[in-house]
Amino acid sequence: MIFNTTHTNKETETAINNLIGKSYSFFKAIKMKGVGSKRMMITKVSSGFKDIINSVSDINYGNLEIREKGIIVHINKGLKNYSWAIPYYQLHIYKTNGYSIHGQGNFVSFANNKLLKENRNFINRLTDLKIENEKNYDFY
Repeated sequence: MIFNTTHTNKETETAINNLIGKSYSFFKAIKMKGVGSKRMMITKVSSGFKDIINSVSDINYGNLEIREKGIIVHINKGLKNYSWAIPYYQLHIYKTNGYSIHGQGNFVSFANNKLLKENRNFINRLTDLKIENEKNYDFY
């Protein structure tokens, strides 16, 4: 689900917390060596996100935040902020020419440049957390 998070809203915050869990505490975030990525350059988005991306030739940036049961993809458009909440069971990460985050029938692709290379450890940690979460749902 995508939310306009430019202004704080209790209903939006409650919906995100119900979907992917609350954010980590300060000490837990330090213990995990951070729960947010640095900004990355967005190259492509699915048709469902065309209206929240800059239509002119501006550079679009986004970053990722780890939650207990999923992630949030934060996208900035001018002075507006949008957050896309994806539970781990709907999350798919592909490494093509850069990285691509897929979920709920939509996707966001990040450019393979210096900004993405700075986030390599974060993306590896995100992949490990997704694998750990999937172990909870083994049906053997």
